[in-house]
Amino acid sequence: MPMYTEKQGQYLAFIYAYSKINGRAPAESDLQKFFRVTPTSVHRTILELELRQLITREPGRARSITLKIEPQCLPILR
Repeated sequence: MPMYTEKQGQYLAFIYAYSKINGRAPAESDLQKFFRVTPTSVHRTILELELRQLITREPGRARSITLKIEPQCLPILR
């Protein structure tokens, strides 16, 4: 079984690229704008990535997403 779905891979690639460019993790609203999806859809995907242990977050702290996967394991962001 793959570590993540195609959609989850794109979220991971975005989190990586955004963090590199901006020096901080994206907010869920940044993901929502980029992928043009609802806040609920973003939140559900973030929870799934956390469940799969591909990211960690600090409860109650904004922009606290940390990748737990090596950059070379990420797909190219489309």
